Amino acid sequence: MRQFAKVEWERAWLSLESAKHLSESDPNSAASRAYYAVFHGLTAYFALQDKSFTKHTAIRSALHKELVNTGILSPECGQSFDFLMDLRETGDYGGMTQVTEGNANLAIEKARLFLDSLKSISKGLAAIKLMKK
Repeated sequence: MRQFAKVEWERAWLSLESAKHLSESDPNSAASRAYYAVFHGLTAYFALQDKSFTKHTAIRSALHKELVNTGILSPECGQSFDFLMDLRETGDYGGMTQVTEGNANLAIEKARLFLDSLKSISKGLAAIKLMKK
């Protein structure tokens, strides 16, 4: 599970970098990448706990039940995840509704803060050295 967590943690940060590059030209995709940064970060965190999830709603539920409701992560982290999940759905499936550049940039900032929060609560994640590309 440790190697899987490392791959997911790296994927989280790569997704965040992709979101930054897309925010001006394609805010919908930037919002999606920001959400996936957090999704992969949580997947890495839970992998270190020997837990895995097959649905986005399951990882959301685990975040709230195991990390937010217990006080390990702040309520703001839970709200950020919910915001990112909703914004990704708008960007991916919103039809006539589009993600604005401002909301894409907000999503990127929330995702970065969320990943930093995960890193601060997990010695395992903090110890992973990210590959520089």
